Amino acid sequence: MPVSLAALEERTPNWPNPAPQSHAASRARFLDDAPVGPGESREKIPAYEGINIEPSLRLFADSIAPTRCTFRLAEDNDQKLCWLGKCSLGIQLEMTDSDAMASKPPPRQEIAVHTDTQRASELTAGSLPIEPRRVLQVTWAILGAAAAAILTFGWAGDWRSVLVLAVTTIFLLLALWLSHQKRAEQAAALMLVSLTASISYLLFQNQGVRGEAIAALPAILVVAGMFGTRRLFLTILATILAVLSALVVASVQGWHVNVVRPVTMGTLVNLFAVLLVTAFCVWLIASDLRLALARLKAENERIRESHARIDVLAHHDSLTGLPNRVLARDRFEQAVALAQRNGHRVALVFLDLDEFKTVNDSLGHATGDLLISQVANRIADSVRASDTVSRQGGDEFLLVLGGLTDGDAAATTALKIIEKLSAPVEVNGLELSVTCSLGIALYPDNGVDFDTVLKNADVAMYQAKAAGGNAYRFFDSEMVGDVAETLHLISGIRSALTRGEFRLHYQPQYELKTGRIIGAEALIRWRHPDLGLIPPGKFIPIAERSGLINGIGAWVLTEACRQAKQWQEAGLQQLVVSVNVSPVQFRRDEIEREVTDALLAARLSPSSIELELTESLLIAESSHLSPLLGRLRALGVRFSIDDFGTGYSNLGYLKRFEVERLKIDQSFIQHMREDPNAEGVVRAIIEMAHSLKLELVAEGIEDSPTLDRLIELGCEFGQGFHWSAALPPDEFFDFVRKARGI
Repeated sequence: MPVSLAALEERTPNWPNPAPQSHAASRARFLDDAPVGPGESREKIPAYEGINIEPSLRLFADSIAPTRCTFRLAEDNDQKLCWLGKCSLGIQLEMTDSDAMASKPPPRQEIAVHTDTQRASELTAGSLPIEPRRVLQVTWAILGAAAAAILTFGWAGDWRSVLVLAVTTIFLLLALWLSHQKRAEQAAALMLVSLTASISYLLFQNQGVRGEAIAALPAILVVAGMFGTRRLFLTILATILAVLSALVVASVQGWHVNVVRPVTMGTLVNLFAVLLVTAFCVWLIASDLRLALARLKAENERIRESHARIDVLAHHDSLTGLPNRVLARDRFEQAVALAQRNGHRVALVFLDLDEFKTVNDSLGHATGDLLISQVANRIADSVRASDTVSRQGGDEFLLVLGGLTDGDAAATTALKIIEKLSAPVEVNGLELSVTCSLGIALYPDNGVDFDTVLKNADVAMYQAKAAGGNAYRFFDSEMVGDVAETLHLISGIRSALTRGEFRLHYQPQYELKTGRIIGAEALIRWRHPDLGLIPPGKFIPIAERSGLINGIGAWVLTEACRQAKQWQEAGLQQLVVSVNVSPVQFRRDEIEREVTDALLAARLSPSSIELELTESLLIAESSHLSPLLGRLRALGVRFSIDDFGTGYSNLGYLKRFEVERLKIDQSFIQHMREDPNAEGVVRAIIEMAHSLKLELVAEGIEDSPTLDRLIELGCEFGQGFHWSAALPPDEFFDFVRKARGI
């Protein structure tokens, strides 16, 4: 039998009452293909975005406590606040895949409710739920009134009325039995029908509309309103009206004239009994209504608290309590509306912590969260009360600065934040140093909507980070061109290897005293089909940031080994090829395999290859690098430190890693003649290297005086334009043969 849920809407406050879209907590839908078992029915309840359905389900469960219901809910992809499983209400919730709804969203979201009609109490649009306890209470009250009437009629000698009331009592006892059997609907119907029939007969048999029995008719209607269905209530009302009409018409026409008896104490007893039963029923109704109002008040409060919690979850960051991007967008739009009226500007400041990943990786995410919380507090203390500080996630923050006349105020705020964060942060007994990079974009100068201004602030932030961090940058249109060029280069690098666009050129290395060529440095070149020759300094940093350097590095190793073997077979012996290796390659733990594979593929002796490392790699990766270099050195591979003197020149790692050669950076070599400090640095490096029994290679030798001075200082090897630029393989081969007189 279908179960109507209109009463649920009547008993549920604010149902339906859609909340704002941003407060969406759950979405539900009707499953047309959900199976309906025997004895079950499906009822459709409208569902609305933004409404917390838990209080409604709780009221529904209270109304039909014996009922077993299954609600199938579609998970909301944005908030994921739907609750799942068996809740305390005894209602089972089953989550459905929201992706299945994406292709064809239903025009009206609904909930499928399955009820067991053999155990469920009936709900109709015009009645309250029938509770067996209430039926028992009212039936016992009516039995008491009937017993009193039997006594009064028996005392008066009206045995016919006594017989009618006795039969009615039997039916009332049967109604009691039905109530005890949890068949409240049948019990109520039997009670109402028997009462209506007996009172109608007593009116006809005794004093008609002048008798005390007529006072029982309102009580019957009250009971029918409490327990009867709409159809039964209307039927009883129509029957009562018909009986009264018939009695009046019969008396007026003289067909049946009721004799009016004198008033006795029995009359008073009967009236008292009827009034007491009526008062008892009214009191029960009032009690239930007061209880329902108290529950509704409590549920209203629960809904308000639930909406408040949902609002916090939907618009604030759970770690810092700061607004999230949704609320930041709203605050930005409010600031823009105010700026349009006042002719002001609005600034979006995108802030990203520098090297925050190091904290998470080394100290753990719990420490990182504590650091983020303290950073959030410092940022919030650096802005005005009218500004908005929002956390975007991870180590990213967004600031909305309104009411600006120009960008100077935004720059002042950025400097204040940098200064605030520069002070050490104490976390778990550790003092951590934090720096940040900030990008600033202005409305309406750099965009007229939130997404555009945010994108431009993000671009400016990356420019600040590329400049070394701990700085801020304002957005300008040239940055967009730089970003577009970077993306274009990244796309080109991906396909350059497969299309064979990379080439290796080789710059000869000399023994300075003898002028003999002892090796070559392999330098990569990229001839782009559209952009032409792209220098390494332009695409190598991009390749390292994007991770594409790994593929490039593996190709360079393979190609350099192949070319070295080819030259050896052609007669160029005792030629060592130096290959630059990126620090990114060492972090992947595959450099050992790549070197071994390249040597095996070319069948080249490991002593013919020298790997050039950076100082920053030796410092940052010392614990991981030492055993790796030891294994490669055991194979016969040589190592040198490239651009020595420009980074962390540390004697400790020189001793620990046992490199063979140091390459003095060309910035010192090229300024030796005019800068005494540069020559002093070169002299110090040479003396230190000799004391550690290391060989030296001077980069960037461009003239004879510089060459002569390096020989005087004791430098063994060098390379530079004084002899030759980097040459393609064939030209390098001819150049070496000519130099060696082959």
